[in-house]
Amino acid sequence: MEEVVLVLVLDKKEDACDWVYRNEGAANLVLSYTGSSLPSLVGKVMRLPKAPKNGIAVIGSPTFHARVTGSVLTKHEKLVWKDYNQLLSSPNREILEQLYAQLVISPLLGHQYVDAGMRVRVSKEFLQAVENNITSQRPAWRVDAAEVDVHRDSVIILSDHSLFGPSNVKEEPCISVEIKPKCGFVPDSIYIAERNSIKRSISRFEMHQALKLDTHLISEKSKYNPLNLFSGSKDKIHEAIEALYSTPQNNFRVFSNGSLIFGGLGGGIKGTNVVVEKAFEDALKFAIHADDGQRTKIFLELISEAVYNSKVLNRLLEAQKLDKFDIEGVIHSYYNVISEPCMACREIDEKDRQRYAPLHSKSLDENLEIVKNFLIAATAKDTSLMISFRPRKQGESVSSYNNVYLKSTGQIFEYKMHFIDLDLKPMKKIEDYYEMDKKIVCYYNDAKKKEDSMKPLASRLTKCDII
Repeated sequence: MEEVVLVLVLDKKEDACDWVYRNEGAANLVLSYTGSSLPSLVGKVMRLPKAPKNGIAVIGSPTFHARVTGSVLTKHEKLVWKDYNQLLSSPNREILEQLYAQLVISPLLGHQYVDAGMRVRVSKEFLQAVENNITSQRPAWRVDAAEVDVHRDSVIILSDHSLFGPSNVKEEPCISVEIKPKCGFVPDSIYIAERNSIKRSISRFEMHQALKLDTHLISEKSKYNPLNLFSGSKDKIHEAIEALYSTPQNNFRVFSNGSLIFGGLGGGIKGTNVVVEKAFEDALKFAIHADDGQRTKIFLELISEAVYNSKVLNRLLEAQKLDKFDIEGVIHSYYNVISEPCMACREIDEKDRQRYAPLHSKSLDENLEIVKNFLIAATAKDTSLMISFRPRKQGESVSSYNNVYLKSTGQIFEYKMHFIDLDLKPMKKIEDYYEMDKKIVCYYNDAKKKEDSMKPLASRLTKCDII
């Protein structure tokens, strides 16, 4: 696949006025184009890298490494990605991310589902103006943590997948949903320690909820179970979609012609209440032809049908399952690759060290393959799926898009799907993944013990109430 470069330069601060805040994650901001002076940008979004506040890059981060060495990949990352010469020669992070999506991720998920985007040159003046314009629109905690990286000379422009196409902005209704599927399987690696055996039966997402609740990142646990979404069962997929709607957090958002009508900006929201339900039901009027009180139900059925019929999550699951060793095994291969004493082995007794001895006796190429597959799987576990729907007009000719027929409304909806947020994870993050994994399992086990200890008390109170 050839690299696509947009012949365009955004170098004036006046250009920044045409870009509005859409959303953000840990590494990037997403802005949407609202202007009309540049037709080639209509229906596009910009992915804008962030930098830690005050320009202080975290040691070991890609930003820190690039500023110190002038190289995008570390020497060990170059070993991991040695089979991809174009990645090794990437002059900056934007080109690296674009090539990673094209060369590594697209063959796994399907070229039709991956938008690698186009590069556009930008000036420091433009980026500073963007920073000034959007600060008030961002969540306060995001503003405190990071700002626009004004030292970039290019950014990635992608199609706005909350729209069906540029013409859709004014002419016809489009409703789209963004889903963060998360990890769709439970690991069965032989390298999972017995004390962490709960990982073999409970999804990572469910366990992580206990930690987030305890640290006040969420106000209530999500009802969503990723295993249902990836199950291949129409009923379980629908159960998963309903759970995402009930407790969206930052995993479920809905757009109407590109404007957010459900979900949170730059983070999660609390569970869906009566007020939110009413507003969302009203917002669906333009697309779902049904009575009040029925539109939300029908829309969730529409999403479920599209996910089930497309089988698109099958490919995503296969990419996630490239992580065959679990982080408890991968951490040992990681230390083999960087040729440092294994910090994970220092934390365990001799009996457990024997469990990981086979990993430390593997060749460098074998360890590189384990680390590479884990990083690809990490991308697949952290991606989002965008599904855009457009009602087909009566008498309109059949198009090349897939479609779903809603018997309850007599409508046919065409749809298209794309995976977004396909960032290459820095190899250094493997250490963070390992520490987070220990923390998540520990918190979940503690929460489970507390819950179990309360059951006898709850039972006694129930009996007293009955008496």
